[in-house]
Amino acid sequence: MRTPLVLLNARLLDPATGGFLPDTALAASGGRITALGDDHYVRALADASTTVVDLKGAVVTPGLVDGHIHPVSGAELTHGLDLSGCTDLEQVRTALAAGVRGLAPGAWLSGWGLDPNAFGDRPVETAPFDSVLDGVPATLLLFDAHSMLASRRALELAGVDGPRTFDQASAEVVCDAAGRPTGLLLEDAACELVERLAPQPTREERRERLAAALRKMAAAGLTGGHAMDANGDSLAFYAELDGAGQLPLRLRVAPWCQPGTDADAVRALIAQQGAGGRLWRTEGVKIFMDGTIDNGTAWLEHPDRNGESTHAFWPDPEVYTRIVGEFHRAGVPTATHAIGDAAVRHVLDAVEKAQASGGPGPRVRHRVEHIETVPDDTLRRFAELGVIASVQPTHCCDFTRADHTDNWSRRLGEERASRAWRCRDLWDSGATVVLGSDWPIAPYPPLGVMGGARHRRPSRDLTQAPHGPEQALTALQALQGMTVNAARAAGEEHLAGRIALGHRADLTVLADDPLTVAATELPDLPVLLTVVDGGVTHRAASL
Repeated sequence: MRTPLVLLNARLLDPATGGFLPDTALAASGGRITALGDDHYVRALADASTTVVDLKGAVVTPGLVDGHIHPVSGAELTHGLDLSGCTDLEQVRTALAAGVRGLAPGAWLSGWGLDPNAFGDRPVETAPFDSVLDGVPATLLLFDAHSMLASRRALELAGVDGPRTFDQASAEVVCDAAGRPTGLLLEDAACELVERLAPQPTREERRERLAAALRKMAAAGLTGGHAMDANGDSLAFYAELDGAGQLPLRLRVAPWCQPGTDADAVRALIAQQGAGGRLWRTEGVKIFMDGTIDNGTAWLEHPDRNGESTHAFWPDPEVYTRIVGEFHRAGVPTATHAIGDAAVRHVLDAVEKAQASGGPGPRVRHRVEHIETVPDDTLRRFAELGVIASVQPTHCCDFTRADHTDNWSRRLGEERASRAWRCRDLWDSGATVVLGSDWPIAPYPPLGVMGGARHRRPSRDLTQAPHGPEQALTALQALQGMTVNAARAAGEEHLAGRIALGHRADLTVLADDPLTVAATELPDLPVLLTVVDGGVTHRAASL
């Protein structure tokens, strides 16, 4: 049998134990690991067509998998002005002014990554930018991608001059006391009122942006991702890139199920399961239970300190419960966005009710995504129900502060802010914890995600105090969160997440041991080689 890939002189790290395997080399064929042993034994399996790589003592881990990522929408949203580095309104105004200077007359300005903390104690609205954006149609996406600011000209072109009603219960055109829009639009339904008027890239441009983003992800060490959307051309793009041999990540794609989904649409989502290609597959559905704490659209058991975040994304949460039951009985796993404590509790209640109603049982691994603040009595239920806890610790690092002066913490108050991203408590309660970035909300490099889970400090200033250091994961737990636990969440622990014979040849090669490199230094650890399905998707020039 032909052996396309051989890796020699390697340190093979087992994330299940944290130790190194006794073997120093491996061979891959047919997308699987087909041999493990010493260099002499494995080298003998190579022929003239084999790619043989001497790793010079580098560390090989099972391929790193992002547990929550949006490749297509991320590639689209991260174009225009990058406002993510702006920490106050003056910096935002300066960036917008520079963007406006480069615009042709009548052209739209777009920006992304705007942090509401830049507004300090002021309301999040377009008023601070009116002079800079005078006559300019502009959309400024906030970092959570659940809200945006639309300039006065953009609102005028869209005919948005007052409040609206939407099927998405959390969606809102935010208005002042006189009923005039402030420029803040909450959730997709409201944002689309303006977005649909802005110039759109061509289909070819969108596909190339996606391909470029995926290549960068591979260079960062990612071998796979749990893609939490399948909207528009997403599946077609994956199929085209896969067919052309240009898909460098293995993707597990969950299409959305939104409020208003009728019985026919539910049946269609069930029928769609399993569709895919060599490196991508439709598995599960993504559902929203609430919005975000930062924009006041989360679902909390008690209102936030602004009197907001009081209701679910679904106008009738019991409809969500019924639909989860239908998916469960059909063997379809659900991944539900639930940020607030009431939202998380309702999802767990719905899964418990679905399991009691019959169906395939534990093999349907439902998930809760985000879990930003939950009380003690919620923690144990993840393990009891077998629900996967999917968390993004870098959101806590970069969008909140240890002293609770950030927008997220101020809205929640001290008690709930002290329960921020309870990664360690979830782990210690027995839950399967999966780590991800939620890109484009936060950067996708997996070493940054793992490092953030360990240090819980702002990535731009690692000298600052950590937010909730007692919730930090160990180095081994962080690695497991992107390897063995990601495989378990997908029901693939028998073929992924470890370096073992017969397992997928999805591998990440690092210059040193990620378990001994300091958490704050981990994001800078060089990625030397990335392998997906036995093929090299990234190779450093030094190797």
